[in-house]
Amino acid sequence: MLGKRYKENLENIDRNTEYNLVDAFNIIKNFKSVKFDESIDLAINLGIDPKHADQLVRGTVSLPNGTGKEVKVIVMSKDEEKIKEAKDSGADYVGFDEYFDKIKNGWFEFDVLVATPDMMAEVGKLGKVLGPRKLMPSPKAGTVTNDIKKAVEEIKAGKVEFRVDKFGIIHVSVGKLSFDSEKLVENTKVCMDAILKAKPVSVKGTYFKKLTISSTMSPGLKIDKNNFIK
Repeated sequence: MLGKRYKENLENIDRNTEYNLVDAFNIIKNFKSVKFDESIDLAINLGIDPKHADQLVRGTVSLPNGTGKEVKVIVMSKDEEKIKEAKDSGADYVGFDEYFDKIKNGWFEFDVLVATPDMMAEVGKLGKVLGPRKLMPSPKAGTVTNDIKKAVEEIKAGKVEFRVDKFGIIHVSVGKLSFDSEKLVENTKVCMDAILKAKPVSVKGTYFKKLTISSTMSPGLKIDKNNFIK
């Protein structure tokens, strides 16, 4: 059941119109909002078949204005040098043995898990609990690496991962409601450009089928896809 505030906000948009980015963000920022700083989220429907392995879309992108979210990073390693590097780079949790059992038993007070390659045989044993939460590290996402300093600093600065789901949709946050519209536009364009570059060569026809932008508690606004087609 839709709340009163949501219904009032819905009355201020045309659900059949595809807005340009600037207008969309200005409308969202003028909605009646809740008391917390909502995230700004993109939902991109892609013209792919996620059942085919060669059409899966996944990658990372560094948002120029960050996400506005404090991202907690855990680094799993037994190498003393890497442990020191992780701590010096601002990782929130560092180590292995003390966190392996905690994660296995349902502890998830982190947003991103980074692991050194030599740890992946052990980290892989946590796949059943990490996988469903999309926390399993991978080389493609830059979270399985020996360059711990770079990985942690990029994540803390606003590097986000995007991944298509089983319905052919990518969900990704590009900032907070408190951001200036210009910063949200810039983050969105950089994000969409990265998703465009990640287009599988096997995909033919329309790649961006539908794009919607919303805040955490607001109705979604359709966005003109032509802004991102090159």
